[in-house]
Amino acid sequence: MTKPIPKKARVVIIGGGVSGCSVAYHLSKLGWTDVVLLERKQLTCGTTWHAAGLIGQLRASQNMTRLAKYSADLYVKLEAETGIATGMRQNGSITVALTEERREEIYRQASLARAFDVDVREITPSEVKELYPHLNVSDVKAAVHLPLDGQCDPANIAMALAKGARQNGATIIEGVKVTSVLQKEGRVAGVTCEQNGESFTVETENVVNCAGMWGRELARQSGVTVPLHACEHFYIVTEAIPGLSRLPVLRVPDECTYYKEDAGKMLIGAFELKAKPWGMDGIREDFCFDQLPEDFDHFAPILEMAVSRMPMLETAGIHTFFNGPESFTPDDRYYLGEAPELKGYWVAAGYNSIGIVSSGGAGMALAQWMNDGEPPCDLWEVDIRRAQPFQKNRAYLKERVSETLGLLYADHFPYRQMATARGVRRSPIHEHLKARGAVFGEVAGWERANWFAKQGQEREYRYSWKRQNWFENQREEHLAVRGGVGLFDMTSFGKIRVEGRDALAFLQRLCANEMNVEPGRIVYTQMLNARGGIESDLTVTRLSETAFFLVVPGATLQRDLAWLRKHLRDEFVVITDVTAAESVLCVMGPKARELMQRVSPNDFSNETHPFGTAREIEIGMGLARAHRVTYVGELGWELYVSTDQAAHVFEVLEAAGRDVGLKLCGLHTLDSCRIEKAFRHFGHDITDEDHVLEAGLGFAVKPEKGDFIGREAVFAKRQKGLTRRLVQFRLTDPEPLLFHNEAIVRDGEIVGTITSGNYGHHLGGAIGLGYVPCQGESEADLLASYYEIEIAGTRVEAEASLKAMYDPKAERVRA
Repeated sequence: MTKPIPKKARVVIIGGGVSGCSVAYHLSKLGWTDVVLLERKQLTCGTTWHAAGLIGQLRASQNMTRLAKYSADLYVKLEAETGIATGMRQNGSITVALTEERREEIYRQASLARAFDVDVREITPSEVKELYPHLNVSDVKAAVHLPLDGQCDPANIAMALAKGARQNGATIIEGVKVTSVLQKEGRVAGVTCEQNGESFTVETENVVNCAGMWGRELARQSGVTVPLHACEHFYIVTEAIPGLSRLPVLRVPDECTYYKEDAGKMLIGAFELKAKPWGMDGIREDFCFDQLPEDFDHFAPILEMAVSRMPMLETAGIHTFFNGPESFTPDDRYYLGEAPELKGYWVAAGYNSIGIVSSGGAGMALAQWMNDGEPPCDLWEVDIRRAQPFQKNRAYLKERVSETLGLLYADHFPYRQMATARGVRRSPIHEHLKARGAVFGEVAGWERANWFAKQGQEREYRYSWKRQNWFENQREEHLAVRGGVGLFDMTSFGKIRVEGRDALAFLQRLCANEMNVEPGRIVYTQMLNARGGIESDLTVTRLSETAFFLVVPGATLQRDLAWLRKHLRDEFVVITDVTAAESVLCVMGPKARELMQRVSPNDFSNETHPFGTAREIEIGMGLARAHRVTYVGELGWELYVSTDQAAHVFEVLEAAGRDVGLKLCGLHTLDSCRIEKAFRHFGHDITDEDHVLEAGLGFAVKPEKGDFIGREAVFAKRQKGLTRRLVQFRLTDPEPLLFHNEAIVRDGEIVGTITSGNYGHHLGGAIGLGYVPCQGESEADLLASYYEIEIAGTRVEAEASLKAMYDPKAERVRA
């Protein structure tokens, strides 16, 4: 008998894979009664049923690790709660390294695991052999063992979550295809769906897109961006192998393979370097528990390596050669949260082959987010608001996901750049910079000069965990900014105009700093959430009585626009993304004034153009708005130039700069200069989970101005005192490098991780920022301790400071 489709629901979840079942389970656990999950065919019939079911707890960040650990704990408990066997067993996992570079990577991961309180130990090749007797370890350089990792039965986990959801009152109906999401006044209003040829409408204010590889197309119909694309994912299962005992999950990333023993058989899976995108023309209507055509030639090189890695496979018969589709995203991270384009449209999709270990925690986090109106912790790395509208382009996705599948097991080198789907967004001076040796990186689709190669030097990255081939280039650029003058192209900044009769009142409510300043003033500020966490880090320039100009990082533009629009009440305010209208050329360094005076008749003296002000200037034969601010900690101006005049202004600066030693500089140098000055980086050092006072940004908060979002949390923190502080560290040994996620060791105990790191070429060592717990301690107590940073298992002495180690009084900036 088919279940009747309800006329109304508090939420409709679309898709009955492990993701949808987890969201339904967690919402019903929170007491949401009318939860409806609609599945077009049968539960798990898309990707879930053929997932490998590996449960690895260590992820690239604290919160992703928390969510993975949550999944593992949940899957252990589900069986008792629902009576459905989840096949969850914590048989541990081993990752082996075949190269020195990979050894460094897995040892760095082990240090991170310790910092995140994940059970881990580094083991020798002979210990690997004891745990995994069938393995050829002749060329194994190092290995790491996580005893609480494991494996499970994916389909049964989804079924157990579904049963748990039903037990808590959720309705789950199979054989119902959602045909559209209805909207009214910018908000979800319902869904239309079909069951046995009949059409139905369900009224609802919330939908959750858990449609996996169908998710992009479903979202597109509602004007929502969910950039993902299916790829073919291969594995083989052997016949039963006599005498095969229970084994840990094994990963050999240098050979793109993972191994899982299951019921006396071996499963060997691959994340090959160049994957095969699938489903360019859409996914056929009757797709259900389907496999894709075998492509043995594609898998053969992987299998060949596997046989020499595990000689017993030579005689094992192949029981199943499996090829199934899985969805991948442009940056290998899944999507979670409310879509910026449509209120009440939520997403949990795009799991990049880690859907089983992710879905338990992701379902919990999304349910909390929907229930409380804010995420339970910082989820920026998987936030749907990081997606750029252009990324839903299918040609772009097809090219990009051919690379992202393989990146799961590629070396996760620092500064690694994507090789595919490049050149989509470019500055007007892109070709100029390219001709002068620029080596580009990409953020949010923007091509940005990361460093400049010298004459005759190869223009590409040679990746390593040690000093990469551009280290000296960065040093020269860095010292030019500190001692002379450098030019950066920062056209990728997000630029937003907020204007109208109520613009001031609106920004006063959203920003923590005082916005009621004279036109021409620039204010550095944060937008806070109710907890005092940082939602956005920006500068606001008042252009006139009713117009303000907001500058945000390129990567957070969509997030910041969404935050502004979400908080707009009935004020008369217009919010416009004007990013593409202006280029930004930054002239920075002690000789910046000298250069500006050569290209413009305007007065750049301190009296006429003090720090923190903006005004229109003539430059060459054009006009620009010169903002006197800095992210590198030197005298300088950000020049906002209309896009059509950018090339002209660049040529004028370059010609005049020859006499003053102007150097073109890249983003790596911007970052190494800002970290010496202890300037915070959003997404790393400051997130929506970090209290603005603990981040050391109290100087930009003015509670006395009146009410704003987060004001109460600022008062509360002032009263209670700080529980942690953001500290700057410098390694006393000039050789080791910091990137981020290294462990902070205080008096012999791990107390946190480095949130961002780079090399301080002026300060003569690697510099990092990171939070240190300080409940009830004074600044002097905090600094009296002995600090080390653990890098790949080795502890290196570090000096700590709460003030910027470079120019602590900001005298150079105001020179």
